[in-house]
Amino acid sequence: MREIKVLGSGCAKCNNTAERIEAKASELGVEARVTKETSPEALMQYGVMSTPAVVVDGQLVHSGSMPEPGQIQEWLQ
Repeated sequence: MREIKVLGSGCAKCNNTAERIEAKASELGVEARVTKETSPEALMQYGVMSTPAVVVDGQLVHSGSMPEPGQIQEWLQ
């Protein structure tokens, strides 16, 4: 199972990013636990300067914009 964190302030883009990831995981039949982190400590832990940011299995893979479906698919495979 993939552990995915969406880091951000809880804004619409952050929420939409989490929803996109959950939808793509469901579409691909991939087990993924998607959580949203809004604490400043989480942002600092990964060195995030702009949100939304995405962490997959402990690795920062994206920040600063909503990811495209193709990017999400790559993370889930």
